[in-house]
Amino acid sequence: MALGVVRDGALEFFHGHGFADLESRTPVTEDTVFRIGSLTKTITAIAILQLRDQGLLDLDAPAEQYLRAYRLIPAAARHRPPTVRHLLTHTAGLAELLHPTRALSPVLGETVPFGRRVPPLAEFYRGRLRLVAEPGTTFTYSNHGFATLGQIIEDLTATPLDRYLREHVFEPLGMTHTDLGRSARVSARLATGYELRSRGPRPVGDVELVTSGAGGVYSTMRDMARYLAALQGRGSDILPAATLAELFTPHYQPDPRLPGMGLAFFRHDLGGHPVVEHDGVMPGFNSLISLAPHDRTGIAVFTNGAHGAHLWLGTEVAGILRRLLEVADPHVRTGLAHRPETWNELCGWYSFRGSPRDVQKWFIAGARVLARHGRLVLRPVTPIPALARGLPLHPDDDADPYVFRVDLSAFGLGTSRVIFTRSPGGGVSALHLEFAPMSFDKRARGRTPA
Repeated sequence: MALGVVRDGALEFFHGHGFADLESRTPVTEDTVFRIGSLTKTITAIAILQLRDQGLLDLDAPAEQYLRAYRLIPAAARHRPPTVRHLLTHTAGLAELLHPTRALSPVLGETVPFGRRVPPLAEFYRGRLRLVAEPGTTFTYSNHGFATLGQIIEDLTATPLDRYLREHVFEPLGMTHTDLGRSARVSARLATGYELRSRGPRPVGDVELVTSGAGGVYSTMRDMARYLAALQGRGSDILPAATLAELFTPHYQPDPRLPGMGLAFFRHDLGGHPVVEHDGVMPGFNSLISLAPHDRTGIAVFTNGAHGAHLWLGTEVAGILRRLLEVADPHVRTGLAHRPETWNELCGWYSFRGSPRDVQKWFIAGARVLARHGRLVLRPVTPIPALARGLPLHPDDDADPYVFRVDLSAFGLGTSRVIFTRSPGGGVSALHLEFAPMSFDKRARGRTPA
């Protein structure tokens, strides 16, 4: 593991733990190269905003206006086309899984073994990428949206994406050992990725990512500190202050009480401090950056051998950031009164908005809210037995009986709000999990997602 704290534009603290490679006993340092996975999406978003600031694209124009390599096919003819902003916020209606038969292969079939030819996206998508939902209607995390943004950058600039990012992001920030793909800049110091198994760590199979604009960057902690410092700045060599602020403001909120989604960045609130973050997962590697822009404080963590880090890493980093910001951990408020008069409209079945090709739906397909022993319980429809038993819903707002909190500390996830949306005509229409983020629509009586 490599962990860095960046404050006021500089790497204030670094800790390296363990080895970049077990066989050679090479220690982890500030200059160890890790695969950073989906942190790449934030870099691709910066490149898109650079082109927008140059007048080369409009975030609210149809993405196909700039995409030359392949077509985006709507789920239904009546649907509006996806915009660039939809792609930046995971609301374009693209599924996460492209080919169901490749569901169990690395990164859902978006890789090829290292050393083999990586097909261009036009070939990988066979000239067309089909949507599964109407753009702008729901959040569905998808690598293919950011792969498409990378293709738009190439199509608009007539420049390969790796070269564009090197010339317009990495080199201006002095990120000398960061690159998209395994170039000479990164290969000499590259960590080996491991899986932790019952008989000990084992190196993972080495792969190349086809959807590189979504997860293909390699970087070091020293370089990532420069990146976080630029994001903390009041304008930098890569983006002016107003555009940096635009990255972090909400561009999609399924409910106004939720922090929502920025441009590539997930938004949170830590005791009144706005925080933006993103994590990354590649075979053998996990990464996360978390930034409180107004406090000029950020954390980056890379691992090349951890078990289930995609579940617990965000909670651990949030705990460190709270201590740095001197913010108390959120907790279940046991003193707030329950409001049984609302239970009739809250109780019922809720189904996940996503497509069956959204991986999140495989783990939580829906939920049921019911009253048990004088309290409300949220019971997810899930193959995970501990979750399926149900989570008590604790009131979390004196003034709003539709805001609750669940305790997920048994899963290493702390606590999280659950928010119910009411339709303009009255009655609850949806519930939202803040930590995921996931949204579920209330089903008509008698219809269940089970």
